[in-house]
Amino acid sequence: MVAALMLGGCAGLGETERFAAPSPPFEPAAFFAGASHGEARLKILFRAPQRVTVYSLGRIGADGVLLLDQRIRQGDAPVRERRWRIRPDGPGRYVGSLTDAEGPVTGEVEGNRLHLHFRTHGGLDMEQWLFLEPSGQVAHNRMVVRKLGLTVAVLDEVIRRAAPSSEPAAHR
Repeated sequence: MVAALMLGGCAGLGETERFAAPSPPFEPAAFFAGASHGEARLKILFRAPQRVTVYSLGRIGADGVLLLDQRIRQGDAPVRERRWRIRPDGPGRYVGSLTDAEGPVTGEVEGNRLHLHFRTHGGLDMEQWLFLEPSGQVAHNRMVVRKLGLTVAVLDEVIRRAAPSSEPAAHR
């Protein structure tokens, strides 16, 4: 068990790093404005993998802030909602908030990669790496969840921009 925890602490980009490219540049507001749909696999330490589905609807506020509302279904759990607020904070840098976060969300863009960091109310350290495909319509998301520096969960997701009517009625 100790060896599994130690190895888990090394989790990072994994295979998603193969998506890294200098272009197209990842612009969160451009990608997340409108509707998108994510399908993911969540692996929590010592548990069977779970399917996660995320429906998102984003808009740009009058102040230029990206407002992103999400409905998340994780395994058999009830649907939960959360909201992101993200704004530019200098060249290639972003700052914002998330209803699940204890403090600020910070991010940086390098080429087609958006790297986000935040801490949850439960004391989990979250890192997300999103890689934009050349089409600009699909992003690959790798999220690593750490507790006390040890990796306790990893999520791999494919996010696709979609029409607002693509969300099943059960998630509305």
